Amino acid sequence: MSVLAAGTPAPSFKLARADGESFTERDLQGNTTALVFYPFAFSPVCTDQLQLYEPLTAELAARGDALYGVSCDSSWAQSAFREKLGVSCEQLSDFEPKGAACEAFGVLHPGGFAQRALVITGPEGTVRWSHEADSPGDLPPLELLREGLAATLR
Repeated sequence: MSVLAAGTPAPSFKLARADGESFTERDLQGNTTALVFYPFAFSPVCTDQLQLYEPLTAELAARGDALYGVSCDSSWAQSAFREKLGVSCEQLSDFEPKGAACEAFGVLHPGGFAQRALVITGPEGTVRWSHEADSPGDLPPLELLREGLAATLR
């Protein structure tokens, strides 16, 4: 299985926000949303990735769009990770049932964690652009994410 391709409607899914509320496909409606799937909170590459993308979080918010981190870690681990990094990117947990949303997006690694991937959806909730890293250890550069966002605005 591989990451959903451009033109594919977002699947039905449910992720948990830090406050326990749900984040679903309905939350993708109305704005451009970048989902950053990452394997593990507190791992070196994931730490670098979220810090690297932090400037983009404010840029997107300024125009009414959003960037979210998604992993199979618990909401508590993600909250501690976010606090430790000092980043503003909201974290969404795919912990229960573990990996169900990652599987729906085509990014569940055979090891039971999120493959490193980027998915951008448009205001109508359709995938506009996606990228899956060759391996969980490969860090997609900020410029790649910027290019993906620019491609969605054409």
